[in-house]
Amino acid sequence: MALGNFDTNSRENTRITLGLLEAVEAGKARTQRGLAVDLGIALGLVNVYLKRCVKKGLVKVSEAPARRFAYYLTPQGFAEKSRLTAEFLSWSLTFFRQAKESCGRVFDQAHALGWRRIVLVGSGDLADIARICATDRGLVIVAIVDPRPANSSAAGPPLLHNFDAIGTDIDGLVVTDLACRQDLRAAAEHAFGRQRILIPSVVPAPAPEDHATVNFAVNEPAGEVST
Repeated sequence: MALGNFDTNSRENTRITLGLLEAVEAGKARTQRGLAVDLGIALGLVNVYLKRCVKKGLVKVSEAPARRFAYYLTPQGFAEKSRLTAEFLSWSLTFFRQAKESCGRVFDQAHALGWRRIVLVGSGDLADIARICATDRGLVIVAIVDPRPANSSAAGPPLLHNFDAIGTDIDGLVVTDLACRQDLRAAAEHAFGRQRILIPSVVPAPAPEDHATVNFAVNEPAGEVST
């Protein structure tokens, strides 16, 4: 299974949709802003995904007091959640193996360059795997930089929102951002230069920001989905 842009984006779409359906089932979908924090995505994207789930018949919306909306899983939504859970687990096993191999090659390269103190660019699953590979090779992960941190399964180095707080006592950066954020990659290059950045093959090239998508219904009150 090759992990190009399509596979990574498909996995991210599965993760977000599954997380949203799980939140709705658990009664945690009270506001879009809260969902955005839990899922680690922009507020505008929450609205996009909610509308998509409503259109597909996975989620039902009913109006609640104070111009808010309540969300419920339909029978089709329950079935889709089960399917996505199995798909995500299968993908995760494949991803872990390939990501570990990819990160291992990058850290071997970093070690050969004489790097010892490294910053990861992007949080989440790949950052967790990268930390394991770095430790195996005696490298130190000084920090992880991510303005919109994803959920992580492990505690560890400090999580910073920008590159200003890093200082100069590092050797290089390794990109572990699977969300393909062009602005984050550009900020890393601006702060330290492209020559001090290594990118595992599992990380797709960033795509230009789709402002039309991000701004979709952003002015709607949090918690609303118009259908």
